[in-house]
Amino acid sequence: MRRKIFKNSITAIVIFFGMVGFAQNQNLFTLQIDSFYAKIKEQKKPQIIDARSSEEFANNHINDAVNFNLETKNYAQYVAKLDKSQPVFIYSIGAYRSGLLAKELLKNGFTEVHDLEGGIAAWIGVGKPFYSNSKSKLSLGEYKKVIADNNNVLVDIGSRYCAACKKVKPILEAIKTQYGETIKIVEIDLEENPQVIADLKTVKVFPTLILYRNGKIVFKKDGLSDLKKDVDLVLASN
Repeated sequence: MRRKIFKNSITAIVIFFGMVGFAQNQNLFTLQIDSFYAKIKEQKKPQIIDARSSEEFANNHINDAVNFNLETKNYAQYVAKLDKSQPVFIYSIGAYRSGLLAKELLKNGFTEVHDLEGGIAAWIGVGKPFYSNSKSKLSLGEYKKVIADNNNVLVDIGSRYCAACKKVKPILEAIKTQYGETIKIVEIDLEENPQVIADLKTVKVFPTLILYRNGKIVFKKDGLSDLKKDVDLVLASN
């Protein structure tokens, strides 16, 4: 009898903590850019957190955002300044750092947390207002001229802080080695060219790869999957 009661107690505890975890996840919303932006505009004083490093934040960020993450030295002090009863909006480059911070805030009593799908790439990539500490080296007009002046142009859009973006580089090198001057490769990073990324209004995530042929888009990839294979197929059709 005691054994049965003990087992029932354990089951009840497991169910309780499962329900707590479910409730927390119910208050965590990963939103696409339009919904995220609309929610922010509903707030008089939106609580926006940039969960990237201080170096990334200094380069560019959403207007009125504060910068901290779980590794920040004075993390508790930043959290203490937030209103737990009001929505919190978090972003990073993708969703890793922002996701970790979002879950931690929910554990600590915050009632509603919104994580931006696509992170800063989605925000700047559709032309939402942002701060940048530098002017883009490449203008939209110069970008369009490169596309017009070359038969085949492969554009790589990303950030030096993006882990997935680093995996694109050896693939680009392989393409460059194989095809030489047959294809023009243009690398655009957020840190040096934020405005042209905003002006294109086509980027949702990093990396974004776009292949142009004779001025027209042949494919646009959110991520690097099958990049070399897809380029080979297009150039083989000459």
